Amino acid sequence: MTQQAVLRNVDARGVATVTLNRPEVNNAYDETLIGGLHEAMDELGAHPGLRAVLLRGAGRHFQAGADLKWITRVAGQSAEENERVSRATATAVHRLNTLPVPTVALVQGGCFGGGTGIVAACDIVIAADNALFSIAETRWGLMAGIILPQLADAIGVRQVRRYALSGERFDAPEARRIGLVHEVVPLAELQAAGERMVGQLLQNAPEANAQTKEVALEFAWGAIDDAVLGRLSAQHAAKRRSAEATEGLASFVEKRAAAWFSPV
Repeated sequence: MTQQAVLRNVDARGVATVTLNRPEVNNAYDETLIGGLHEAMDELGAHPGLRAVLLRGAGRHFQAGADLKWITRVAGQSAEENERVSRATATAVHRLNTLPVPTVALVQGGCFGGGTGIVAACDIVIAADNALFSIAETRWGLMAGIILPQLADAIGVRQVRRYALSGERFDAPEARRIGLVHEVVPLAELQAAGERMVGQLLQNAPEANAQTKEVALEFAWGAIDDAVLGRLSAQHAAKRRSAEATEGLASFVEKRAAAWFSPV
């Protein structure tokens, strides 16, 4: 039986747990994981008693960004297929961002690239003390345009300009300092911290929470319309097929420095 890339269930309280479930590749996203996220949100959107969503990653790491072997294969396909892939990815993050119930991400281990966009699209983020983050797409000749609106909301344009341009890694305390993470706890206490937050959320009126979130998003960078979503997707797809991306992805596969890196 093929492993399901995204697991989901809803308990008697109306609390959904959505689990990214590709631990063998550190939950790196490909078409199966993106499709699984869409299916999960289809189901959750149709659930009449939904109150909150817990988002987690199976295994040692939360989410390691894009599966670069898959990205390399996609880059060799048509422009139309690349744009379709980018649009599906961007829409998945946008749907998570605008889900009309509170969302809580529980982050352990690595949270890289698209993973940072996923957590930026959640309302509340709790990280284990071993969490490590980076927005490193430009290292591989790619760009993170489809998640930059959500990241701008979470950490502000000034921090985006540092971390999305440098690609450097930063730890959980720094993620909390810049606003990507709300709380840092020991790894062994991560699930319990999530449950405490859910208990807090369930005390609040669901329609009032939905309206509060809707109005907050009205004034957010991430409240993008379909035209902007399309433009960002097209730009994201075109960069994947560029000569720079070809070299960057080759350097990843060949485990070497890219041509643009000239150490002193």
